[in-house]
Formats: sequence, structure tokens, C-alpha cells
Amino acid sequence: MTTGAPTPTYPARPRRSRLRTFLPLGIAAWLVLEIWLLTVVAGAASGFTVFLVLLAGFLLGSVVIKRAGRRAFQNLNEALQRGGAPSRSNGGGNGLTMLGGLLLMIPGLISDAVGLLLLIPPVQKGLSNYAERTVERKLREAAPGTLGDAFQQARMHRPDGKVVPGEVVRDEPEPGDMPQDPRPPLTR
Repeated sequence: MTTGAPTPTYPARPRRSRLRTFLPLGIAAWLVLEIWLLTVVAGAASGFTVFLVLLAGFLLGSVVIKRAGRRAFQNLNEALQRGGAPSRSNGGGNGLTMLGGLLLMIPGLISDAVGLLLLIPPVQKGLSNYAERTVERKLREAAPGTLGDAFQQARMHRPDGKVVPGEVVRDEPEPGDMPQDPRPPLTR
């Protein structure tokens, strides 16, 4: 009986996250739903009406993004002048307003509805508070301590998931020492 080379054992591949599994499927379903809804509206009204709705959404989204960008730049300028951090005077800040404007600019009726929903201040405030609580909870679960500890923990992990504690010690020459050149000097 002959035996071949032993089969190498590889570590098990890490499980694919749910987000990476279902996000492409969700985007595809959203695109199909948007196209179907546009064809239904075009059949009920006309193609020109759908074109006007999409054009109005694009123009409104560009105006919203422009105003939110100006407001963000103005807040940053005021904060730099007084030497502090930018304030969050409007509920969710300018990020959610810009996201709402971007969703308005994307062709489709569902994205327009979600974009308009994000422009409502109570929705912005609630979504902002929810996101802030979620990020804080995830940071607490990840590694107890400060944010710097979390970054230190991330640096110590190898791609295969094993933790490698330790330090890097470099042998650096003293300031007065001349480095030795391994090549012999050139002669004539």
C-alpha cells in the first residue's frame, strides 16, 4: 500500500458576515423595486411625468446638499475662530441632511421618499441618537477601556485571528557611530 503526501490542513475560513451576505441581495431587490415602481407610475400617468418627478428630485437633492455643505463649512469656520469643536446645532447634523439630499438625487421613488424622510428634523435627531448609542455600545463591547486601547488591540491581531503580544525592538546606531559599509572602498 502506497501512501501519498499528507494532505495539508488549512485553518477554517472565517464565517462571512450577514451584512456581506445579504447586502448585495438587498441592493438588487431595491433596484428591481425602484424600476418596477417607475414603470407602474409611468403606466398610470405618463413617461413625461416620471421624467419630471425624477428631475425635480435631482434638483431638490442638489439644493439640499449645497445648503447643508454651506452650513457645515460655516459651522467649521465659526468653530475654528472661537477655538473649539463644531457644534451640532441641528439635530442629526449636516451628514444626515446630505444623505437625504443624495437619496433625492438618486433616480427612484423609494430613494426619494427615504431622502425626504431624512430631511425631517425629528427623524434626524432620533436617527442620530440611535447611531450614537449603537457606536458607543459596540465600542464598549469590542474592548473595555479607551478608544486608544481598541486601536492597540486591533494592531495586535494578526489576520488569522491569533493575538501576538509583544514589542518591536530596533537596534539603532548611536548618534556618534558611523554605519559600516559592507562594500569595500573603490580603488583606482
